[in-house]
Amino acid sequence: MADDTKSAQAAPVAAVRAASISKAFYGVEANDRVDLDLRWGEVHALLGENGAGKSTLCSVLAGLYRPDSGEITVEGKPVVFRSPSDALARGIGMVYQHFRLVERFTVAENLVLGHPNTPIRLPRSQIEAEIGEFIEDVGLPVSPSARTWQLSVGEQQRVEILRLLYRGVRVLILDEPTAVLTPQESHLLIARVRKLAEDGRAVVFVSHKLDEVLEVSDRVSVLVDGRKTGEVTTDEADASRLARMMMGRDFVLQGRRKEPSVPQVRESEPAEAVLVVSDLSVLGDREREAVRGVNINVHRGRVVGIAGVAGNGQRELAEAIAGLRPAANGSVTIDGQDVTHRSPRARIRAGFGFVPEDRLVMGLASNLSLRENLALKAYRRPPISRGLLLSDREIRRRAARLVEEYDIRGGREELPIRLLSGGNLQRSILAREISEDPNVLLAASPTRGLDLAATDSVRRLLLEAAQGGLGILLISEDLDEVRALADTILVMFEGEIVGEVDPAEFDLEAIGLMMAGVRRS
Repeated sequence: MADDTKSAQAAPVAAVRAASISKAFYGVEANDRVDLDLRWGEVHALLGENGAGKSTLCSVLAGLYRPDSGEITVEGKPVVFRSPSDALARGIGMVYQHFRLVERFTVAENLVLGHPNTPIRLPRSQIEAEIGEFIEDVGLPVSPSARTWQLSVGEQQRVEILRLLYRGVRVLILDEPTAVLTPQESHLLIARVRKLAEDGRAVVFVSHKLDEVLEVSDRVSVLVDGRKTGEVTTDEADASRLARMMMGRDFVLQGRRKEPSVPQVRESEPAEAVLVVSDLSVLGDREREAVRGVNINVHRGRVVGIAGVAGNGQRELAEAIAGLRPAANGSVTIDGQDVTHRSPRARIRAGFGFVPEDRLVMGLASNLSLRENLALKAYRRPPISRGLLLSDREIRRRAARLVEEYDIRGGREELPIRLLSGGNLQRSILAREISEDPNVLLAASPTRGLDLAATDSVRRLLLEAAQGGLGILLISEDLDEVRALADTILVMFEGEIVGEVDPAEFDLEAIGLMMAGVRRS
């Protein structure tokens, strides 16, 4: 008994404790009696597949959701958060996967918005100067005068991190914070997170990158189907153990993929180029050149990966290839057809498939059902199209087939597709695009924000498509992903291709330097 008393007295004081938290949506339990304690001076990692309840639990802690049952205490005192503002007032803030920024505001305006020390009137130049100094000190570069809608997804994520740091939160919840950083930047951010914890803060770190979790965290909790199934100290864990705790099996897709088997292609006859980008230049939202003289060849059955830090022209490049942004110079050819100045529909007819980086805004019609989204490209043709009418029977039949083939889970008959987990949303887009039998597929950050199992599933679908003869242009800030999938790696910096790398000769440090602007000799 004396030992137990001594142990209890020595236990760290909880910064935040969630006790038996339950939360349900549409009758489905997202969290089922989950316990979690966050300690001052620690980084607590949270792992689990999509739909396991991680985001829900974090949103409860951050005041976005109110739990159906259970209790939250801050430093031992029970609290009830009616809004994120209540949580911020107690020093708890979260960076969400889907950002909470005002698109028409500048970066500086988003940072000062709602801050209690911001006066009613403050000159914009003064705001931008002060925020510019803060951004420079933090080391997450983004222009304070840029409008949020002009920023890439990665840059918006940086603004979210900066916004919470600017508010001086003591409990920081980070959801996939390194997804769009170079290896060097990731290590710097992880070092900063460690420093935040060492300074006495409590940090929740949600990530699907097991090496990051092992590097940054002190403890790891695992959620499966809304329940907490285990907690380990990082010193007692390794990647294999964590993967088994999450998935019940090892994470298979690691390292270099096998060579694709493309039917009817002999070694003496290289596969035909299904996408040729020649000397392409594209203007950005500020009418400045965002892409400069880019040349890319994607051959049938091959994967070309483009690595780079977000904001270096990848978004503009993808939009120009997809026909969503005009080319200032150069050309885009799909399966031998020059589509440089043609519409997105013309590119689709030429055999172009597109998986955009923002799956809910650009990739899907979020208020339509799963079956309706799966028919968004096929509805113009028989058997779905019957003159001016659509066959609901054929739409349902097609959806049932794709749901089974691509293992899409959680889609209910009439519910909007936005209620699906991130992994199922991405599988839905891939099912729709690949089932159209395109010649080339442009996949932009296809596993961004996904957990380990969903990432594994999406990568396998891409590999299978490539091995079946599909040419794929992969744009990703995740170097592990590019290395695992690509036959050729191109590195992009400030709108230019600054290097080409054979994955067999992958050098993490060298690629990281190229992503920072150091050209390969």
